[in-house]
Amino acid sequence: MPALEERARAALDTVFDPELDEPITDLGFVRSLEARDGTVTVHLRLPTSFCSPNFAYLMASDAKDVLTGLPEAERVEVRLDDHHDSDLINRGLAADAGYRGTFGSEAEKDLEELRLTFQRKAHTAAMERVLTALLRADRDLAEEALHDVTLGDLPDDRATHALLRRRAALGLATAPDQPVLVDDHGRPYPREEVPLRLRFARSVRISMDGNAHFCRGLLRTRYPESAADQTPREHAIAKEAS
Repeated sequence: MPALEERARAALDTVFDPELDEPITDLGFVRSLEARDGTVTVHLRLPTSFCSPNFAYLMASDAKDVLTGLPEAERVEVRLDDHHDSDLINRGLAADAGYRGTFGSEAEKDLEELRLTFQRKAHTAAMERVLTALLRADRDLAEEALHDVTLGDLPDDRATHALLRRRAALGLATAPDQPVLVDDHGRPYPREEVPLRLRFARSVRISMDGNAHFCRGLLRTRYPESAADQTPREHAIAKEAS
């Protein structure tokens, strides 16, 4: 594989589906990648033709951004295939029109506001994963005691690394003395609210994991060849932590 194509593939590893919080490469959403004479061409695919155009645009736009950032990439073309808004999204990407320039009056939210919504959901799910792991490791640990758990108390593992990255993306503190269970602004919840907040976080995490599993299956049904491109969830998490 040419060097530029290798770097382009690595760059796409950093692009996450905003709703599923998994790399588009691990999900099998990258249909093809070609790098030749300084031109990088990528075709993306989704599980259905009616996947949210907001999510589709965000994913495709992020892909173009990371590829354009490669010094050797003189020209980048990212195309979304087989979606009901493919033509609209592809025209917007080609013209660098931006989110509102692409969708016009249909753009209900600013792109960064949409991104923030999903970053917060990803952070909530990451919190739940590390705290639930602590409860499973110590059956005598009460849920209320999670109020006192700090980042420094967490094991040095992939789930902790993922949580730290998601906190950093939100601009939240990542020092070892910082509490783990916090709201979207980094404020700890009252001790008496911990069980309720943990249950809410668990529902967010289960929803995201379930959606990811469902979308993987839909993609394999729509594009049987995509099964070879999908990375199992546990391997994807390990890769992210490395």
